[in-house]
Amino acid sequence: MKKTNVTLRRKLLTDGRISLYLDFYPSILNSETNKQTRREFLKLYLFEKPKTQIQKISNIETQHTAELIQIRRQNELRKNDVYSAFEREQLELQKIGKGSFMKYFNDLADKKDGKNFAIWNSAIAHFEDFLNGKDVCFMDITVILLNDYREYLLKAKSRRDTGNVLARNTALSYYNKLKTTLKRAYKEGKLRTDINAGIDSIKEAETHRNFLTLNEAKNLFNTPCSSQIVYKISMFSTLTGLRYSDISKLIWSEIEFIEHDGYYIRFKQKKTEGLQTMPISEEAYELLGERKNEKEKVFVGLKKWDVDRVLPVWLALAGINKHITFHCFRHTYATLQIFSGTDIFTVSKMLGHKSGKTGQIDHHFPV
Repeated sequence: MKKTNVTLRRKLLTDGRISLYLDFYPSILNSETNKQTRREFLKLYLFEKPKTQIQKISNIETQHTAELIQIRRQNELRKNDVYSAFEREQLELQKIGKGSFMKYFNDLADKKDGKNFAIWNSAIAHFEDFLNGKDVCFMDITVILLNDYREYLLKAKSRRDTGNVLARNTALSYYNKLKTTLKRAYKEGKLRTDINAGIDSIKEAETHRNFLTLNEAKNLFNTPCSSQIVYKISMFSTLTGLRYSDISKLIWSEIEFIEHDGYYIRFKQKKTEGLQTMPISEEAYELLGERKNEKEKVFVGLKKWDVDRVLPVWLALAGINKHITFHCFRHTYATLQIFSGTDIFTVSKMLGHKSGKTGQIDHHFPV
């Protein structure tokens, strides 16, 4: 890399003064304008023809000040030559530490999509409220600050439901988005310590998870449904435990057949981004219909609003009065597996959880 030379130069002005400025070669980046520049005017002036002793002294002092500034600028631009390797490392760490954590948090959220994007933005909004709208640098992120934020979230008012405190599991979701950001920032070297490992978590609240009994499931799938695609994906989720997000993006290349073993699905979970290999039954495979192009979606034309519109009517026709959402088919799969004798650890793995403990709430009805 070519070194920049700094030269002190003069420019005669129309009023008879001489303006002093620095000439950079090659040019440098101006931090204020974010553009390359060759000049820095010092706003220091000499008398072209000093007439008095005071003007002569002023010229000497101004010239000396300009020379000191020149030397300082030269040292700043050649700091790699001035500082030791350790000092350069410390300067770089200071520079990183002064970076905006909120910008980093927002940039990470921008990579999300759909409902997940909305949740990340809500998490950021609550953190901004906690900070009173101020930015925070990486070096300002401490265990004390984050534990204070944890306590704030547990008492924070909902931004959508005015007057009501955030549901505990909503606070947990928002806090986990921040913890994910901290973990990533540490891996990328933006945080000098793994602060995420040192902060307390928010304990998940037990919630009631509705599911269908075996007889209710049989009754539902024996009841005509106004949408064939809603019928298929509902039964497919009940037979496999797959989330809607994974069903909606399933493509034919992810459906495999292994001789003597049967059909498998190999895919990346949208929620956890974990790779999953899942055996499926012949009955589940038959729901997929005729195999098409490997890159084509299995359930073409699937829309979430169709599910939300059709499902309540279909359940009512089947005489099921429980509040059942599409996600409840996943609970139904897990519950029926446990009732048939499959142990909780195996069911957890079948659902794609990284840990056998994940989702064991409300009498072991997994999420």
